Amino acid sequence: MSRPAVPVAHYFRVPALALLLGLAVSGCGINNIPAFQEAAKAKWSEVQNQYQRRADLVPNLVETVKGFAKQEREVLEAVTAARARATSIQLPADIVTDPEAFKKFQDAQAQLTGALGRLLAVSERYPDLKSNQNFLALQSQLEGTENRIAVARRDYIEAVRVYNTELRTVPGVIWYKVLYSSNKPMETFAVAEDVQRTPQVKF
Repeated sequence: MSRPAVPVAHYFRVPALALLLGLAVSGCGINNIPAFQEAAKAKWSEVQNQYQRRADLVPNLVETVKGFAKQEREVLEAVTAARARATSIQLPADIVTDPEAFKKFQDAQAQLTGALGRLLAVSERYPDLKSNQNFLALQSQLEGTENRIAVARRDYIEAVRVYNTELRTVPGVIWYKVLYSSNKPMETFAVAEDVQRTPQVKF
């Protein structure tokens, strides 16, 4: 006895259903959490790159200032010590989800920012230093790097906001509890009170 003929459409039904199911799943945000996490990690890498760029400028800046203002030993030593602290911190792989490690990193960078501010303020007392081409070039590079740090931090903060929001809102919170429960919210930068205040330079 011959089997009844199977309509041709039947052979396309299963792949079509699988395709529709795949599109439905991808459209409901199942991949948002890992995608947002990777985006935030990439922004964090840029923050680290810019802070390292700044740290690399410090030794030459200190040596240049020292050539014109040796008597400012306390300020020079403070910058050198702050740089040493900022670059010697061992950053754990999970620093962006470790509040204590993140704060330690941020505090060290804030200390270096403050020390560099005092160093540049000191330079105002020395006309020969202010007109030195090497110093001017280093100062320009430092200012450019500080601007890039600000942009990198801003972009990281926004990426973390998107990621952390996804963990707390529907439908992301559902996928978080079902598939990504090992993920943790990421830490973000807080502006220290002393950094918010404009430094007062007294002569």
